[in-house]
Amino acid sequence: MSIPEFLLEVSIVVIAVVSLVTNLSVLLCFTQSADLRSHVPGLFILNLCFSNILLAIINMPSTFLGVAQSTKPFGHLFCQAASFAETFLTTNAMLSMAALGMDRWIAVVFPLSYSSKMRYRDALLIVAYSWLHSLTFSVTQLLMDWGGYSHTYASCTVHLDGEERSQVAAYATFTVLFHLGSFALCLFVLCFAYLKVLRVARSHCKRIDVITVQTLLLLVDIQPSVKDRCLAQQKKRRQRATKKICIFIGSFILCFSPYVITRLLELLPSIHIPRYVGIATKCLSYAKSSTDPFVYCLLRLQYRKVLVSVINRLLGKAHYSLSAYSTSSMLDTTDDKYITRIT
Repeated sequence: MSIPEFLLEVSIVVIAVVSLVTNLSVLLCFTQSADLRSHVPGLFILNLCFSNILLAIINMPSTFLGVAQSTKPFGHLFCQAASFAETFLTTNAMLSMAALGMDRWIAVVFPLSYSSKMRYRDALLIVAYSWLHSLTFSVTQLLMDWGGYSHTYASCTVHLDGEERSQVAAYATFTVLFHLGSFALCLFVLCFAYLKVLRVARSHCKRIDVITVQTLLLLVDIQPSVKDRCLAQQKKRRQRATKKICIFIGSFILCFSPYVITRLLELLPSIHIPRYVGIATKCLSYAKSSTDPFVYCLLRLQYRKVLVSVINRLLGKAHYSLSAYSTSSMLDTTDDKYITRIT
């Protein structure tokens, strides 16, 4: 076994374990908190978590075996099923992220009409469309027999055997449409939604900054340390929304774009994708399933409180302190009630 293969195998194992633990932790939070279940975006988060968990159970182990054995794992039927699952689960996860972005856009840009624009019925319709959209590509792939083991990616995925050269044009068309209908579509929705959210958040921060400066000018006897702290909070407030939105969009691009680019480049007959490059891009796309729980859930105060309470109950503790979650200042409290809608 070479060093690159060993590192890739370790990476797949680590990603699979982290993905299972973190996504199951999010599901545990939902089972233990009625407040989390009452929020409409919870349906999108549950849909995303189930896709990530199934991806970690079905596809990541098969890719691990593909890297370790350099051959098709468990036979042709299993490989076709795993390829079908990968197409469906990956597309469904991307569409769930896009749905979360649209939900935040509606919540921030149209706060007064959010309850009428995003109801449980609307969320269920969006999830149903996500499933139908994903099934369209995965069933087409299955019917055309374009699912199989790819040596380049050491996994069961969308693949055209070398013996079926008569289907090259149809396969290339399907591949381009598939990535346009999954990666490109979701990236467009994420950029549109979160850039709109960022614009509103910056406008809100500017209004708060004006009020803060006016207050400091009126308070002549204010201590310099308090004034410096208010100005520091003002600076952090301006940067907070930008950082969070960069994480939402940046993690999506970083994890999926290398894999999508290699899948499109391999359609060109003059370009050969090295095996280690293909496997590395596949692992990077898998890594998104392990980062999603942190990006959308576990770094938020509400989920952390539920998770800490569950851990403390498991450890036999009846009470736990909430002092670590207290707000830093009265000025920052007003801002948090509004800015947390984008996290």
